[in-house]
Amino acid sequence: MSDTTIDSLYDSHIALYPDFPQDGVLFRDITPLLRDPVAFRQVMDHWCSKIPSDIDLIIGTEARGFVFGAPMAYALGIGFVPVRKAGKLPGDPRSLTYDLEYGTATVEIAEHAIGDGHRVMVVDDLLATGGTARATVDLARQYGADVAGASFLIELEGLGGRDVLDDVPVTTVWSVPN
Repeated sequence: MSDTTIDSLYDSHIALYPDFPQDGVLFRDITPLLRDPVAFRQVMDHWCSKIPSDIDLIIGTEARGFVFGAPMAYALGIGFVPVRKAGKLPGDPRSLTYDLEYGTATVEIAEHAIGDGHRVMVVDDLLATGGTARATVDLARQYGADVAGASFLIELEGLGGRDVLDDVPVTTVWSVPN
């Protein structure tokens, strides 16, 4: 799949909603992409081609990281680990709390989900300021994981997310102005 073809799918399959969920925010809705099986497969195949071949696990952050990470893991023939919001996992999950623009959030990974030395790739739909991705990388490392990188469907340029992830390679399908 050519980059030109993939780029054209952004314009035709990502809906833009100005001032949602608040004034000044341009929301990118992935629903049109998800409902078109041909476009979805093209994007997923292209995205999977960006993932190193020596990965053991895809780690997807709740909730849209699940939507993309699980089929990506399936296509690559590797495992998938969900990163959940606090209080959603049984047993003794590890957690990490991080700062948001207004407040804090906590993410968790199940206690037996990642083994020491597993080579993992963090996957999510959107890279903006990078807080959730940074927390996910750090949490995976608490388990002894080798974080090979972080990969996103869309990167919003100029918000510093890539800079926050300066110790891991970052790949994206689309990088767009904020």
